[in-house]
Amino acid sequence: MRKRPNFLFIITDQHRADHLGCYGNNIVRTPNIDGLASKGTRFDRFYVANPICMPNRASIMTGRMCSVHGARHNGIPLSRDHTTFVELLRDAGYRTGLIGKSHLQSFTGLPASNQFKPAEGKHVPSKHLRDAYKENRQSAYYDNELISKWVRPLSERIDGDFYGFEHVEVAADHADRASGDYLLWAKQQDPNFASLVGPENALLDNRINAPQAWRTAVPEELYSTSWIANQSEQWLSERAKDDAPFFLQMSFPDPHHPFTPPGKYWDMYDPADMKLPASFSKGKLPPVLAMQEALKTGTDARDNQNPFAVTEDEAREIIALTFGMITMIDDAIGRVMKQLDALGLAEDTVVIFTSDHGDYMGDHGLMLKLLLHYLSIIRVPFVWHDPTGMVAQQTNASLASSIDISATILERAGIQPFNGLQGRDLFSTEPPEAIIVEEDSQRTMTGFDRPQRVRTMVTDRYRMSLREGEDWSELYDLENDPLEMENLFDQSGHDATRKSLTELMLRRTIALQDRAPLPAYRA
Repeated sequence: MRKRPNFLFIITDQHRADHLGCYGNNIVRTPNIDGLASKGTRFDRFYVANPICMPNRASIMTGRMCSVHGARHNGIPLSRDHTTFVELLRDAGYRTGLIGKSHLQSFTGLPASNQFKPAEGKHVPSKHLRDAYKENRQSAYYDNELISKWVRPLSERIDGDFYGFEHVEVAADHADRASGDYLLWAKQQDPNFASLVGPENALLDNRINAPQAWRTAVPEELYSTSWIANQSEQWLSERAKDDAPFFLQMSFPDPHHPFTPPGKYWDMYDPADMKLPASFSKGKLPPVLAMQEALKTGTDARDNQNPFAVTEDEAREIIALTFGMITMIDDAIGRVMKQLDALGLAEDTVVIFTSDHGDYMGDHGLMLKLLLHYLSIIRVPFVWHDPTGMVAQQTNASLASSIDISATILERAGIQPFNGLQGRDLFSTEPPEAIIVEEDSQRTMTGFDRPQRVRTMVTDRYRMSLREGEDWSELYDLENDPLEMENLFDQSGHDATRKSLTELMLRRTIALQDRAPLPAYRA
């Protein structure tokens, strides 16, 4: 029987595909990730199931769409009742570890804006009857990642298993605001660590004036990226002492905003050298125009999670800082890869690299993410490096989705998937005609007067997005308009295309309906 491989699954946060050298970027320096791609398979058309953190991470873990596993947007945790591929790995004898960002549960503790509201003049159902699910994911178990609860390590607050991970060391939140187990460690290293974080403690630098950017006083060695590399090296050293195969998820909170690369990574890239996207400030969609107007009038706060418009100088500054964060991650990956080799584990370890979603990063003059499914937020990197040579070195241009990750790992490990897994093995199955991307928002934002529900379909040639409650939708010919500048949805001459794509979208949506649970008997 062939030896079961180890897996090192590396995931970054809010990292678009073309912000890597191996995806054609000639400015950002990512030699270690590029090295993995040069010896493995780089997927060129890899899309998220949902362009938001919690939903897409839950889809990666379950191999299922958000409309099926129910974690539709940030604030809804992944249910314990949903099987993860990591649980199957552990069931098959794998040692499993998670170091870095989890975000399978909420960490802010802030109340949602759309909670159940009692109606005047009507009988209000009892609390356990106010949701379609009696087990509505609001018990104490789902508070494990709340920052307010992190007075001791997560491993001490669970029963030895966290969605299939037997070893957990978690960094919640982002940039120099990262918390969780990481923050407990940082405070042990420096009892005055609180005086190093946040804009109020930032080092003086008048060259950068972009929103959500400050020169952190946290030194490189105490930053979350370094901590994740440190803890990963330690965990791998332990794995070298036994014969069991392992799965390690090494999960970086960066390059997510706020933009705070530490030390030398802060000014590693000169904003003047950054290229603005060709679509900068050219968007015509109603919310894009609204954000551009808010920029002119100064009515957009630009200090939260919502997307916002930026000036040219701000865009260049944010891109430069983001590249600094990416290079720091690449350096950390290089450290861990050297450790794998030194421990004699490299030849038996499949290394996978991806991100949970992208960032507009200047496309159409916008920053961050949410609700507008431009390729910059739905297309992410996916690199599969298998040192056994089982997969030939190549660039794969077939359609692929984040729900496919679990199926591909299980197939490589020789483990039969569970019923209801919706993804496919990327190396032994035919790609679908289209990829579906889902997003349900929980709040309004600039350019919208209500929370949005958006469904997007991407084919080899087109991207079409339909949304509930609005009088406009989107259709782009990616072959002739890769920058997504010309919305064809309501243009004459494209009725037949829109009709055929709508039918395909419906058929693909039907194919992604749930097939779980299994029936116990014939009727």
